[in-house]
Amino acid sequence: MPQRSPLDYDISVAADKRRRARLRGMSGAVESSTRACEWPGCEGRGTYRAPSSPERLNDFRWFCLDHVREYNRAWNYFDGWSEDELDAQARADRTWERPTWNLRDGTRPRQGWPHGEGRAWARWGFSDPLEVLGEAATRNPGEQPEPARRFRRLTRDEQRAMDTLGLAHDVEARSEVRARYRELVKDLHPDMNQGARADEARLGRVIRAWDILKRSRNFRD
Repeated sequence: MPQRSPLDYDISVAADKRRRARLRGMSGAVESSTRACEWPGCEGRGTYRAPSSPERLNDFRWFCLDHVREYNRAWNYFDGWSEDELDAQARADRTWERPTWNLRDGTRPRQGWPHGEGRAWARWGFSDPLEVLGEAATRNPGEQPEPARRFRRLTRDEQRAMDTLGLAHDVEARSEVRARYRELVKDLHPDMNQGARADEARLGRVIRAWDILKRSRNFRD
């Protein structure tokens, strides 16, 4: 008989189910179990397991066939859930409990949205007695570095216009430039100075500066 390569191992879900079925038997019973049935007053063997509670799905109770059927008939995963919790679970089920986000927000998940399959290692039968893996071992928060800031260089005319308005060259919001322009116009206009025209020359420079900056692509609208 030819020796099978150690790489020849089927890791598909179907193969895993077949392996588990061989261990449990076709009925789901663990025939090698030596536990007693946990149903009060029952002296039978506990060869069938069932989750102890919705919060502890990997912690099992053991019953005989008749009593595991009775236990399963009364089982209600959603017992004690509020309407809000049920609605939230229904929404999550529509997307297989994966996070979703508006495409206008880009392709990066929002902050605080972990990978939907935390503890994926537990599904393959691995245990973590020393708590090395932990709850978040297989979770990927999906956070990526913020995109590099766009390179911005003001033209010489734009730099002079910013100086005329008394603004620092690192100001990027057009609304901030507009607010400064309006402030200067109100302060320099003859109508605000009892008709005095001493500041007309400076007012003209301010208006020309704003005319340059309002059309510039170097400012955020």
